[in-house]
Amino acid sequence: MKVLVAGSTGLAGSAISAAFEKQGREVIPLSRKVVDLMDLEATRIFLAKTKPSLVVDAAAKVGGIGANNSYPVEFLADNTRIQSNLMQASHEADVENFVFLGSSCIYPRDCKQPIKEEYLLTGPLEATNSAYAIAKISGIELIKSYRKEYGRKWISLMPTNLYGPGDNFNLQTSHVLPALIKRFVEAKQANSPGVSLWGTGSPLREFLHVNDLAQAILLTAETYDSPLHLNVGTGVEISIRDLSTLIAEEVGFKGEIIWDSSKPDGTHRKTLDIRRIKALGWKPTITLEEGIASTIAWYRSASAKGELRK
Repeated sequence: MKVLVAGSTGLAGSAISAAFEKQGREVIPLSRKVVDLMDLEATRIFLAKTKPSLVVDAAAKVGGIGANNSYPVEFLADNTRIQSNLMQASHEADVENFVFLGSSCIYPRDCKQPIKEEYLLTGPLEATNSAYAIAKISGIELIKSYRKEYGRKWISLMPTNLYGPGDNFNLQTSHVLPALIKRFVEAKQANSPGVSLWGTGSPLREFLHVNDLAQAILLTAETYDSPLHLNVGTGVEISIRDLSTLIAEEVGFKGEIIWDSSKPDGTHRKTLDIRRIKALGWKPTITLEEGIASTIAWYRSASAKGELRK
């Protein structure tokens, strides 16, 4: 079985590729250096040539609150084009299985907790990342449309906030957890008296290690067959304030943590109901403490070797 992983050099894509390779599957890596998914014709040619039986779409333009809020056109237009081009090319190449990866940001800002799959489109989105959320919602609908119109057994998974080795630590575009790791490691190295962070620290978030996501994909890629997207998370939440303290302690930073309440917090709470995917036989195995410790170790090593993603 040939598995094409789009976004193969990214955080999720690299973990997914490694998991399939460990299973003995032939993995076709697809990154921007191989094919620009914004180019439909080039994407068609690549899919027709490689003929995968499974495509995992882990390719996306991603970023934290600042990037999403500053560049909504790019986050909406680019992501919509990337996923629609890949799906069209996969359909034309008669790809049997397709896994579309979305995000927990698809759910309403003030959603009832924990968030069930059926809560999609039941209220207004968080304004700071609504463009990205709309792009991912359109991907879910496109998967459902290919199933309805062409009988495709394609599926959508909605992971919560991902982290792990290979993450993006660029402060301009990174998500909260890798950004905090970078900030505290650098503050520790510089012996800084304090670190200033966005918001109040009160929002609650859920974090999933990419290796646990990879295992969820291994399970569902060929066995799950439903138009209903599946949540993938831990069901465990932590405040950004407590997360910051946890990372600071692991790094060994002893200075003050200063909260800049003039900056946005984003959605206050966002914890997924994961009962459906757990009923299929999957559950997360990596604790947040274990995952953060290994990610910090990886970051320090990769930073020293100049191997961080640009």
